[in-house]
Amino acid sequence: MNEIFLSILIPAHNEEYRLPHTLEQVFAFLEKQSYTSEVVIIENGSTDRTFDVAQAFQKKYAGMRIFKNEERGKGLAVKRGIDEAQGEYIFLCDADLSMPVEEIPKFLPPACTSDIAIASREAPGAIRYNEPYYRHLVGRVFNSLIRLLVLPDLQDTQCGFKCFRADPARKIFGSQTLFGWAFDVEILTIAHHRGYTIVEIPINWYYNPGSKIKVLSDSFRMFLDLLAIRRNLHRGLYHDKN
Repeated sequence: MNEIFLSILIPAHNEEYRLPHTLEQVFAFLEKQSYTSEVVIIENGSTDRTFDVAQAFQKKYAGMRIFKNEERGKGLAVKRGIDEAQGEYIFLCDADLSMPVEEIPKFLPPACTSDIAIASREAPGAIRYNEPYYRHLVGRVFNSLIRLLVLPDLQDTQCGFKCFRADPARKIFGSQTLFGWAFDVEILTIAHHRGYTIVEIPINWYYNPGSKIKVLSDSFRMFLDLLAIRRNLHRGLYHDKN
């Protein structure tokens, strides 16, 4: 077993205002836990003071590490974080903390023993708060395409909170080819193709109006990425080479 049980991985692009509140909540939660932990921040091509803000917190809290990615892209930031994280479990966490941090135990043993646990806003028991109808509708249309083309059994692949066992995560991310908003669909497709277990965890989720997704343009790019994932799958690019 690794010395660190849980790594909380936060990719952060232009998050100087939201990151402080998130880190306060994350560390308040971790200080109450009996297991060892760390927080890994991947500063992701920001043009504001995100890196400086993270450094200030690093002086305040032990168990926090910061890495700087010059090239922007959430998928790149997450891949870097997976490589740098030292925990037995790696919990991917959006900087807006739209899921209450108190829900993290649902993703970890003994509550969950799957290779991958993904937060779901659609699984029975999940509740969405304050989400505009058009955002929900766009999300459901996109998920319908995901289920049609690559992942028929998952109801919500796009929620930003996901937990990975470290060993399979590094193997899966080693085959990653997409680094934009649809990177997690590719990661889950690779995992499913290789037979890793994936479970959806129902959560309480709070819509944050500061979302960086541009609904129309990003949805079109994600659709193109879906087609690329399907092509890669049929070409055998996701076969386990280990």
